[in-house]
Amino acid sequence: MKIITSRAILALVFLAAVAAAAFWFWLRSTPIVNSQPTGTQIIAFGDSLTLGIGASAGHDYVSVLAQKVGRPILNRGVAGDTTADALARLQSNVLRYDPRIVIVFLGSNDVLRSVPGEETFANLAQILQQIQARGALVVLVEVCPPVVGSKYGQQFKRLARQRGAVLVPNVFRGIFLDPKMKADEIHFNDKGYAVVAERIYAAMKPYLR
Repeated sequence: MKIITSRAILALVFLAAVAAAAFWFWLRSTPIVNSQPTGTQIIAFGDSLTLGIGASAGHDYVSVLAQKVGRPILNRGVAGDTTADALARLQSNVLRYDPRIVIVFLGSNDVLRSVPGEETFANLAQILQQIQARGALVVLVEVCPPVVGSKYGQQFKRLARQRGAVLVPNVFRGIFLDPKMKADEIHFNDKGYAVVAERIYAAMKPYLR
């Protein structure tokens, strides 16, 4: 049996780090579609995490983000929505309101309902394509469930790259498993939503002209 030396382990770690750096350079070099959007409204499109279940009044992420941005944001969150549900209401809830920037925060309910990943990301691709066709910028929030072996994060990054969307990487990082940030098993409390708002704001700030 071969024994893996410490030198070999260091070499593997180094190669993994180089590969990760190369991937992030590749991702960040993606041209953003509609980086100078033409619409008028900023819209948050999502499920119960967008609606703000678990937050006290005015402390959902959309309200907090609106304060940071300095202008109103239309909240188009519907509790329980899957990506298929959201796609079905895209025209009536988003496209008809002359979108300028649309925050797409979907996928959690697909995970909870065991929707096949291929279906989830096909729906998201259609959502992004239709929003971008209106001249709006898409801010795609990466939903990465804390499940060993989950490929959701990779798929969100790939979709953002393919569609030229602004990516908010792993918005759940450090808060989803922290009871101090949660109102229940799924939803955040005021502290958790404040972190979500800050991460989304950091990603979209360069495009708030």
